[in-house]
Amino acid sequence: MQGGLAFLKYFVCKGYRYVLLAGIHKAHYSAVDTNPLSVYIMQPIWNKIIKIVPLWIAPNLLTFSGFVMILFNYFLISFYDWDYTASGTSPGLVPTWVWLFSAFTTFCAYALDSIDGKHARRTQSSTPLGELFDHGLDSWATSIFVLSFFSVCSCDNGKTGVSVYTMYIYLSIVLFNFMCSHWEKYNTGVLFLPWGYDISQVVTYLLTGTVGVEVWQKPLLFGYYITDLLVILLIGKSPDLCKSKTLKNDSLYEGLLPLVSPLLLFVLLTVWVVLSPSNILAKQPRLFLWMVGVAFSNVICKVIICQMSSTRPELLHWFLFPLALVVGAAISGLLGGMEEAALGAFTALVTAAHLHFGVCVVSTGLSHTKQVANLCDFSLG
Repeated sequence: MQGGLAFLKYFVCKGYRYVLLAGIHKAHYSAVDTNPLSVYIMQPIWNKIIKIVPLWIAPNLLTFSGFVMILFNYFLISFYDWDYTASGTSPGLVPTWVWLFSAFTTFCAYALDSIDGKHARRTQSSTPLGELFDHGLDSWATSIFVLSFFSVCSCDNGKTGVSVYTMYIYLSIVLFNFMCSHWEKYNTGVLFLPWGYDISQVVTYLLTGTVGVEVWQKPLLFGYYITDLLVILLIGKSPDLCKSKTLKNDSLYEGLLPLVSPLLLFVLLTVWVVLSPSNILAKQPRLFLWMVGVAFSNVICKVIICQMSSTRPELLHWFLFPLALVVGAAISGLLGGMEEAALGAFTALVTAAHLHFGVCVVSTGLSHTKQVANLCDFSLG
């Protein structure tokens, strides 16, 4: 009996120290950063910053702190610019200190997200839960970064800015690019980090705060404005996909399975945008785009878990069913004047469900980690 327990202890502690939810997760984490700005300029800075981080600070605390700063900055900008019109119609409506604060929080969030993994390896506390926590928050932070950035561009006012429909398309492209990075890892085992955001956004906020938002509303060539260039930069930094030639899934169906729910989600949302009787995106751009970001984040998180645990993703995410009902009722006219209320209710539903999902995943991961730790500390004497 003691021999069996000793073997079990050795098996768990040495062979499978990384247990994650539904499956076994290998300790090897393979990721490639191809962003030249990150590789040649920022990485040396992060390597110096990490040396001053106290060893007693948990890596997940760095990850969460960065996300909270992004979230706080988003709500601050939303307070001054709820409908994305302040920069175009009333440039002085958003105080200068808000843009400078945005630059500070964006830099801190970017730094914390870049050093949390380094700190985990430095303190020998890397875990699958930490990886999931990091990528899960990144999937949500990606949309929040973009939604905050849109306030610099402003909605189209007839002269400058971009339309809310352009915002929706650009946000979808950025989110799908993030999704493709993890879809690629699901199929190849290698994560090519997306170029979703970098220090260039910090520079944009700094210039906005010091020179004024008017600097981005200067005309360029052929009737285009600098704001058009800014939003193009959000998607122009997308890396090439499928760099790795080694596939984990031989079946085409299994390889494409993680893309089904994101694509159907985009189709349903686009149908709502195009066929909405009350032009819901123009009436509630911030609320609608927030809902898009949260919904995509939850769908992507499910793919991340399957990718990490080598399990099969579900064909249809459950968000698709209530969304289909809302969209069907909206475009058929059944909702009438209640379309905005329905958007608010569905947004509250997906946000609450996403928060609940995050809490459950973290608590389950901590429970598994504690069980492994207890088994490793179990006395066989």
